[in-house]
Amino acid sequence: MNELITPAFALLLQEAAAGGGRLDAIMSGVRNPDLSKFLVIAALLFVIGVAGVLTRRNIIVIFMSVELILNAANLNFIAFSRYLQHTGNVNAVAGQVFTIFVIVVAAAEAAIGLGIVIALYRNRETIFLDKIDLLKW
Repeated sequence: MNELITPAFALLLQEAAAGGGRLDAIMSGVRNPDLSKFLVIAALLFVIGVAGVLTRRNIIVIFMSVELILNAANLNFIAFSRYLQHTGNVNAVAGQVFTIFVIVVAAAEAAIGLGIVIALYRNRETIFLDKIDLLKW
């Protein structure tokens, strides 16, 4: 692992020495991330969640993917709330309130979903969506 980290730090230090105070600018960007970094992470979470919902057949993995999608939305709400607080907007708390509502809905969804999964497992003895055909004759 050190073989990978050492050249990266050497390149970073070489670039910092050549660019003057570029290392300070990079480190301040890491310490104080702006809105775009949060949005990129939320987009990655959302894409992973959608890919999990569309490609997996295990119902528990699908529920976890839905939770990833909801967490991506929460991250967006919090990021925009933080951005609006820095701009001086008085409605900046709305993102945090929406996040609390999404967490409550996600908890209810997890509880109801787990109950459905347990009922399906008792009836069909499987949690794979391909094997569950309750609506077929």
